[in-house]
Amino acid sequence: MKNDFPAAVPEIPVTDMNAALDYYVDKLGFNIDWGGAGGGIAGISKGQCRMFLADRDFRQHHGNASPVMVWLNLNSKDEVDELYKIWNAGGAQTISSPESKPWKLYEFTASDLDGNLFRVFYDFARDF
Repeated sequence: MKNDFPAAVPEIPVTDMNAALDYYVDKLGFNIDWGGAGGGIAGISKGQCRMFLADRDFRQHHGNASPVMVWLNLNSKDEVDELYKIWNAGGAQTISSPESKPWKLYEFTASDLDGNLFRVFYDFARDF
């Protein structure tokens, strides 16, 4: 087995697939890669970030439910600030503004329509 893992692809629980897709595209800037309401699952992406949105029927077998927390690791404080400004100006539900935390992350939190959370951060401990 190779020692490296590929990027994880979280499954985000959503209540209304069409509303969720609209939000992720219009407010968060993701692209719809495949799927939708008909199959209960959709693949979305933005750059190297890939996620699946899954409705209640699709998730029923495994029982996973919202809210979930997804951490998005950006490359600098400036990128965190820039994404916050873009999401905030675009009407995304931002919970907190960017700030340095005692655990050496510079971060902000945003939410989707189902209360799933995104902690967008830069690990500034690497700067030392």
